[in-house]
Amino acid sequence: MKEITDIIKAYQKATKEKKKTALATVVKVEGSSYRRPGARMLVTEDGQLTGAISGGCLEGDALRKALSAIVQQENKLITYDTTDEDDAKFGVQLGCNGIVHILFEPVIEADELNPIAFLIALQRKRAQAVLATLFSLTDKLQLGTSLLFRNEPVLSTIPKSISDEVIKDIQEVFKNKTSAFKVYEQKTQHIDAFLEFIKPPISLIITGAGNDARPLAEMAYLLGWEVTVIDGRPTHATPQRFANASSILVSKPENVLGQIQIDEQTAFVLMTHNYNYDRELLKYLLATNVPYIGTLGPKKKLLRMLDELDLATQANETRVHGPIGLDIGAETAEEIAVSILAEIKSVFTGASAMFLKEKKKPIHVYELKKINL
Repeated sequence: MKEITDIIKAYQKATKEKKKTALATVVKVEGSSYRRPGARMLVTEDGQLTGAISGGCLEGDALRKALSAIVQQENKLITYDTTDEDDAKFGVQLGCNGIVHILFEPVIEADELNPIAFLIALQRKRAQAVLATLFSLTDKLQLGTSLLFRNEPVLSTIPKSISDEVIKDIQEVFKNKTSAFKVYEQKTQHIDAFLEFIKPPISLIITGAGNDARPLAEMAYLLGWEVTVIDGRPTHATPQRFANASSILVSKPENVLGQIQIDEQTAFVLMTHNYNYDRELLKYLLATNVPYIGTLGPKKKLLRMLDELDLATQANETRVHGPIGLDIGAETAEEIAVSILAEIKSVFTGASAMFLKEKKKPIHVYELKKINL
């Protein structure tokens, strides 16, 4: 989601400066690639790039293709086949041995349903959504970003001839919470669709505004997470100390839950260094469905809190991560922040947090998955 936020900001800046732009989106990958479907990059007519569609090796040629789309004012689908030696001759070398399909869409400001309008509508509300991008691997018809769905269509430019079928498939994607690819038939044309399931960014609630919380808040912001800092001390919970936090609250434990929103992308980190504050807040959190709770400090501290609250069950001990973080030998506040963020990320993605070199399956779990709804 951070990439989308950065793209929107870059587009708005370019618009003020009267610069034309194009949006490049990875719509399909066969084999290995540095970026997966859904990766995006905004290109301005003077060559400024925001976002990324590869590790840097495609951007040079993608710039030329984007400029062509801007000049011709039409969508273009470009395929980069890194298994083809001819691509290597032209300098397009991903080192990944895969085929990458990228859709280039000129962004026409006067068009109220241009691709950036869909991204702005997506960002406007913190909720799960499906974004449909239509293209064709066999025909010239490249419809582009075409539908935003949240329980019902929000924005749509889907052709009426396939609208019902697309929406039916999107409802299934929304239910399964898994992106999918689909092919539709319109008269004699084949329309490919990338139905992208998008979650809101992780909402990180940091209780404790000490010096060790500052690198955690800053690193989470760099990841594009929404950061809230809560502390009972007005001298510590200030915008001067946490400039990039979305929200800063001075609150007692019993008032915290009434001031925040909890959803399935919410993570709490208890690091006030005030035992009574953390224990009280833990009591209220365990009565909610918050999916991640982490406590700073030794395991015996967590077990003591649960015992005093009469909540020392196996389920609660499993649900609460204490001591918080992955074992990376962290010592400094910055290293501890890396450890904490890595654990939270692995929990929300269901990843193993193992060494990648020891992983037997593809790095991206859906790399070999071809979903036909």
